[in-house]
Amino acid sequence: MTGRLLAGRYRLVEQVGVGGMAIVYRAIDENTGHYVAVKLLRPDLAHDADYVTRFQREAEAASKMTHHNIVNLTDVGMDGDNRFLVMEFVSGKTLKQIIQEKGRLSSRTATQITIRILSALQHAHENGIIHRDIKPQNILVNTEGHVKVADFGIARIANSATLTKGDVVMGSVHYFSPEQASGQPADARSDIYSVGVVLYEMLTGRVPFDGENQVAIAMQHIHNRPTPIEKIVPDVPASLNAVCMKALAKNPVYRYQSAKEMASDLRLVMDGKIMPPPRMDTIGTTAVLDDTGENPSFDTEENEVQPRKKEKKKINWPWWIFTVLTVLLVFLGLYWGGRSIYDGVINSTEVPACVGLELTAAQKAVQKASLSSSETYINHPTIPQGTVVMQAPGEGTVLRKDDTVVLTISAGPASVEVPKLVGMTTSDAISLAQKHGLNATVVERVPSAEVQSDFVMAQTPKNGESIKAGDTIQLKVSGGLAFVPEMTGKTFTEARRQLAQAGLTLSDNITFVPTEDELKHNLVEGQSETAGTPVTQGTEIILRVYQVTTMTYAATVKVTLSPSSTPQKVRLTLSDRETEYTVFSKEMTAVEGQEPESVRIISQEPGEFEVKVYIDGEFKYSEGVLME
Repeated sequence: MTGRLLAGRYRLVEQVGVGGMAIVYRAIDENTGHYVAVKLLRPDLAHDADYVTRFQREAEAASKMTHHNIVNLTDVGMDGDNRFLVMEFVSGKTLKQIIQEKGRLSSRTATQITIRILSALQHAHENGIIHRDIKPQNILVNTEGHVKVADFGIARIANSATLTKGDVVMGSVHYFSPEQASGQPADARSDIYSVGVVLYEMLTGRVPFDGENQVAIAMQHIHNRPTPIEKIVPDVPASLNAVCMKALAKNPVYRYQSAKEMASDLRLVMDGKIMPPPRMDTIGTTAVLDDTGENPSFDTEENEVQPRKKEKKKINWPWWIFTVLTVLLVFLGLYWGGRSIYDGVINSTEVPACVGLELTAAQKAVQKASLSSSETYINHPTIPQGTVVMQAPGEGTVLRKDDTVVLTISAGPASVEVPKLVGMTTSDAISLAQKHGLNATVVERVPSAEVQSDFVMAQTPKNGESIKAGDTIQLKVSGGLAFVPEMTGKTFTEARRQLAQAGLTLSDNITFVPTEDELKHNLVEGQSETAGTPVTQGTEIILRVYQVTTMTYAATVKVTLSPSSTPQKVRLTLSDRETEYTVFSKEMTAVEGQEPESVRIISQEPGEFEVKVYIDGEFKYSEGVLME
């Protein structure tokens, strides 16, 4: 598949991974020029209903989430029989590769990575998504150290007999929770158990349970206790070990009940503000276990009842320590409770409904909800260009203010049938092309006696052909037909009238030919096009006119300009109600408080005229003037 263009947009560059049901490619989005990751359902599974359902579930799950620690979905599509997901491309390594390279990670690094995984999972759980396959292979660390969780939406395992299907592992048995291994439904706490396994592996360099086959490993998750971390790596803080062991509790009741709760304890561990919590092993019983996992034994002789001896009253240090810790925990509870209220009420907002809205309207709705938006585009055969096709996360999702909503916008169909533009006016043809997601531009105007001016005579490509959305149709347009009149020897005034009657334009580039013969003054000496030449209507004709300097007429005109730091092109024309021609053209600047500029204009003829003032091509005002 390398080198193939998917959906007319994604060029597959290289294969970067292969899994149980998909192949992942690094690709270039030819619309943006950016790298993306394209996940293709394996061709041999394209007609397997179970795998197709799982693939669609992953797309649905990913579309509901947008988070800085999650590999975000940008597009979903099909190309023939090829189902694909398009996600942001993370340049870096998997956490598994990093552990294999380093052996194990420092306590602080492992804690920081775990907090980021938990942040992603909290967002997922709040959106009703259980990952069910958290493992280091699904944790990406980019070249700048950012952590991203990938591969959401794996199917839930029905029972222990469905650990494999077609020799492909459905999930990862080394990271299963006990309830998953025993065929029970998985919930958010199952993901937390898997995070505990990943944390254990980062701290020790090995998984807590291994064996000859998958069933043996699964049984250990159900019945065995992992080797204590301190026996493998003595320098791991006891408080961090306790957090990891709580996440690995066999009974979900005694694990952390949310990703946020576990992350909070890990932050306290990093700050040195938490003691190892007691391990909860049975309902209603608190016991600190020894290394074998059993209750500590007691020496019967040492514990026999002895006669009380009169002892010196001592300070009850354990009681005081317990009291101080209890007070601290109360204050921490109040702090985190207040923080939770702030995050959940004051600093939260709901995602508005954007699907079906035009892009500008959707952006305004997102902004009104105190959120920001980013856009990605996909081709769609029926939804109009510029309309929101889907959004992530979905309507009603609660986010923090200033979080980002990803809007997927229709770019129209990938290929478009060219409409018929021949016979339409130029403006109507351009408008119709735009409605089909295409552009149209005039590349040539040709003289024509048969086709009215400004009507399309030909188009490339022709109507009925298929081209990409956004491509350009080239138009050949009729310029009508006009014949250049004979103006040589005529007065300048008469030549201007003849040009106007023929539907032609006098060029601003008039050339005045000096002469001392007063009889030639104001007569046309020559013209740029030979008389009788067929041209398009509106064609500019340059005239050369004799001029005796002492027989010209002048007037002074005041030009008012708006203050501007950039030069403005000023053009003045003289009009005798029948024709209009340029007598002054120059770039000028004006500053605040500057008086109007005095401009001297010259004419070949005396009398009253109308002066029109154009600034940067736009008509501004006119006034009467006497040329004398």
